[in-house]
Amino acid sequence: MTAPWDPPPFEPMVRFWEAADRHVLSAPWCDRCQQPVLYPRELCNRCQQPVAGWRDLSGRGTVYAFGVEHRAWTQAPGLEPPYVVALVELDEGGRLLTNIVGDPGAVRVGAPVEVRWEPGPGERTVPRFALSGP
Repeated sequence: MTAPWDPPPFEPMVRFWEAADRHVLSAPWCDRCQQPVLYPRELCNRCQQPVAGWRDLSGRGTVYAFGVEHRAWTQAPGLEPPYVVALVELDEGGRLLTNIVGDPGAVRVGAPVEVRWEPGPGERTVPRFALSGP
C-alpha cells in the first residue's frame, strides 16, 4: 500500500512549494549568516537566529554528494531507476537534497548543475537539477 506524496502543511515549506509552483527556487534568508536556510524553517540552522525574509535563489550550484538508486521506490513516482539522489550546494550557500535528471553515469562531485522544474506527484511542481556547463 502506498500513501500519496504530500508534505505536511508546515508554514515555511508552504511558501517553498508555492514558489516552486511558479518555477522559482526560494528560501528563507539569514541576514546574519548571509545564506539561505535549507530546508526552510523559522530559525537559521547555523546561528539559531529567527529568519525574517525570503530570497529567490539562482537555481545554480554544484554536486556536493550523490548516490545512484537502482531500485524503484513507491514514494517517488516518476523516478524510474536508475536515478540520482544528490546533495546540491547552491551558489548562494546552503545544500538542497534533490535529484539530478539525465544520465546517472555523467554525474560527478563538483559538477555544475541548474534547477529544472518537473511535475511531481499530484499537482506539485518539484525542483530537480540537471548538469550544466562544459
